[in-house]
Amino acid sequence: MHIEYDRDTCIGMFQCVAEWDAFEKDEDAGKAVLADSEERDEDLFVREVPEDAEFDAKFAARACPVEAIAVYDDDGEQLIP
Repeated sequence: MHIEYDRDTCIGMFQCVAEWDAFEKDEDAGKAVLADSEERDEDLFVREVPEDAEFDAKFAARACPVEAIAVYDDDGEQLIP
């Protein structure tokens, strides 16, 4: 499972930060940061989700009010949103 985070879409509500500790606040930018991620395209960050964090990653994606976070299974199927 992996997660994709579109930092450009993020509006800085930080609900993801409350749901999964892989997301951190960047107060200066007013955006969340996905720790240990790789920038695939401009402002699109990707990270593998450890098995023990799958539940939290899904909740972080569901909590985002602007759907800046997407979760994909190992086959590349989009699970959330």
